[in-house]
Amino acid sequence: MTSEQKPTVGFIGLGSMGTGMTRNLQESGFPLVVHDLRRESADALVGGGARWADSAAETAAESDLVITMLPTPRIVADAVSGPGGILEGIRDGGTWIDMSTSVPEVADAVREATRHRALRILDAPVSGMSAGAATGTLQIFVGGDAADAARVRPVLEAMGDPDRILHVGGHGAGYAVKLMINQLWFSHLVATAEVLSVGVAAGVDLGVLRDALVASPANSHLVEHDVLSILHRGDYDEGFAMALACKDLGLSIDLARSTGISVELSGLVEQVFRRARNAYGDRAGEMSPFRLYEDLVGAPLRIPAPAPAGTPGVVA
Repeated sequence: MTSEQKPTVGFIGLGSMGTGMTRNLQESGFPLVVHDLRRESADALVGGGARWADSAAETAAESDLVITMLPTPRIVADAVSGPGGILEGIRDGGTWIDMSTSVPEVADAVREATRHRALRILDAPVSGMSAGAATGTLQIFVGGDAADAARVRPVLEAMGDPDRILHVGGHGAGYAVKLMINQLWFSHLVATAEVLSVGVAAGVDLGVLRDALVASPANSHLVEHDVLSILHRGDYDEGFAMALACKDLGLSIDLARSTGISVELSGLVEQVFRRARNAYGDRAGEMSPFRLYEDLVGAPLRIPAPAPAGTPGVVA
């Protein structure tokens, strides 16, 4: 792939993540063919020169490689192997990259059914939330053949941070790494909500407590950065819904079960997330479990955001 002759990328799934990813592909000069259940989700892309396809099969047929970014393994399977799916349109030897948070079984079944077609299949799920998708700074974890991963790297670099695009192993390794990252982040979220709530209830100033955690061996990226969206703005990240967060937790626990590893802590975290989903709804932000603890405290947990540099009285 050269900058002078970029491949046509087919992209299926224009949700909160896919919208930003396709916009960055388009801005990087990749010709696009796009498909989604909602035709209107492609309006801006089509206005910028992308071609609309009426099906996943048509998307694959008109593309040099096709990407899926879809919410569940079942939807991925339908988009690939179902009627009008990718397999009906993709040429022999073609490339399918699944960037969804999914499970190895879906891609394994496709590889088994298409061995005679020599398809190049990669799992490349992402981390970085909708903000990372919008800014093109996603982390990308690629599972599959190393040569195939290297060949499509320019496409991935249009959507992610080049320093954080990692080939993590063979087929399925990308899915596993992403699920474990999600599991640990969700566990950090619940633990952070518990610690801040108990500290405040015990009479410690919230800002002082957080500063102490940041200065301690218990610090984490979530404590230092991610939780500020809640503490400063009451933003629980509605760009990723609770329904999807609970789906991801279920997938990670299913993966653990398949390995024979007992994951009691992950099971408890999943229970907390499901309680939050029941309390605040499927579309509530993925950080909504924090609200369960705020409800116990009896008030939102907030600290003032620092004034922007240049504000009178503020030293830059």
